[in-house]
Amino acid sequence: MTEQREGSRRRGQGELEALVLAALREADGPATAGRVQERLGGDLAYTTVITILTRLLAKGVVTRERTGRSFAWTSASDQAGLAAHRMRRVLDAESDREAVLASFVTGLGPDDERLLRELLRQTKDEGEV
Repeated sequence: MTEQREGSRRRGQGELEALVLAALREADGPATAGRVQERLGGDLAYTTVITILTRLLAKGVVTRERTGRSFAWTSASDQAGLAAHRMRRVLDAESDREAVLASFVTGLGPDDERLLRELLRQTKDEGEV
């Protein structure tokens, strides 16, 4: 039993959310929590899958529709969308948004800074159409 505990490691919530989202994206359509659990190889308890899906629903990352007595879940966001959501949550939790954004931007490497400038330029150009 000790060997099993040493071999297993506890996964973080973000990692579990990413696994569940990946299982949803790989599905051929809306998937039940049981189907998500199967796609993950049964590593997670059904109740854990439900908890993660419910948290993702609250974050707006998944949607659900009633199918009989349960729900079918669909990914509303990809991995990049989930990461962006986490970044917005961190930013929203801070009182000085300008300082946080300034610190973030000054910490970017040249390639990321160039990419960010290009993305901002594209967004601005799309808004002027």
